[in-house]
Amino acid sequence: MPQHELERLARVNRFLKIQLDKQQEFEEIAQLAADICGVPNALITLVGEDDEFSLTDDQFLHSSDRADSFCSYVVDSGTLMVVPDAALNPFLKNYPAVTRKAGIRFYAGAPLTTRDGYTLGSLCVIDQKPGELSHIQKEMLQNLASQVIQLLEFESNLHFLKEQYLSTKKMELKMSSFFESTASSHLLIDRDLHVVCFNKAVEEFIEKVYQVTIKPGMNIRQFVSAAYMQDFIENCEKALSGQSITLERLLSFAGHKVWCLISYDPARNSEGEIIGISYNSSDISKRMVSQQLAAEQQMKLQHIAYMQSHEFRRPVATIKGLLTLIEMDGHDVSYPMIKVIKECITNIDDKIVEIVNITSPREEP
Repeated sequence: MPQHELERLARVNRFLKIQLDKQQEFEEIAQLAADICGVPNALITLVGEDDEFSLTDDQFLHSSDRADSFCSYVVDSGTLMVVPDAALNPFLKNYPAVTRKAGIRFYAGAPLTTRDGYTLGSLCVIDQKPGELSHIQKEMLQNLASQVIQLLEFESNLHFLKEQYLSTKKMELKMSSFFESTASSHLLIDRDLHVVCFNKAVEEFIEKVYQVTIKPGMNIRQFVSAAYMQDFIENCEKALSGQSITLERLLSFAGHKVWCLISYDPARNSEGEIIGISYNSSDISKRMVSQQLAAEQQMKLQHIAYMQSHEFRRPVATIKGLLTLIEMDGHDVSYPMIKVIKECITNIDDKIVEIVNITSPREEP
């Protein structure tokens, strides 16, 4: 199938999926077309891959096979098609729509062509007796067809805009839920250090520590403690220059000390321009306490191992000394097991030395 036809069908399917809100306008256009052309019936049709669909009171409903469709010729040609008498037309005279009782004799269809050049169907007028259109009637039919495609495109665009809006709102609710439910503090500041937005954790923290109700538009100098102001400003300036800063700080607020993991990141717009600072802070006091306890326990274990290894080494050294005296007296010749004992004691001593080396406190470089 040619690429152009695939793209045309994609647009037809797009219109078929939407719920139309301007049904009355379509019906009025069809009736106006019939009145202008002096015929009893008019249809607005869309032509799919194998089927033709006509616009009814509720929605697009299957009407007939494309193989038996007059409008298929309009789609293929993309131009106004007038058939004075279908019973005399060699291509149409055997169509079921013509041969049936009270079948079609007169047909005129104007293409429904989108702004990007895809003909989706037609606005057609039909009669059970032969007929013809004047030049003015042809122009009016084509003008009405243009109005139909404008309404269709408007409805389609409106439909997908609604979908995008609902999708965006759903994502916004999810992001807002995450933003507000997290225990971490999130604060967005503009280039002039004015508050843009913040989450509930920031609001509660500022209220508790500084007795200030934070609001959008406030300058951070109105609530940041003087003790941290210089550090805060310096890191904000780094973020505005494009740097991302992450640091751990032990902060003191209202007599309470809190370990915080703090980040300053450049906030950018859709064009990548830096428009402010994204400040984020998380309480890591529990983690730091756990790390400190682990370090203290490790030092205690090292001290115990060091002390025990030295205590074990003293009797081992004594035994090694006695064995050396025995060897010097020549008793190892009479008692060969003394040599085996000495090897075992030497191995034990080597292991103790290894433990001492591992557990000995090391000086910081």
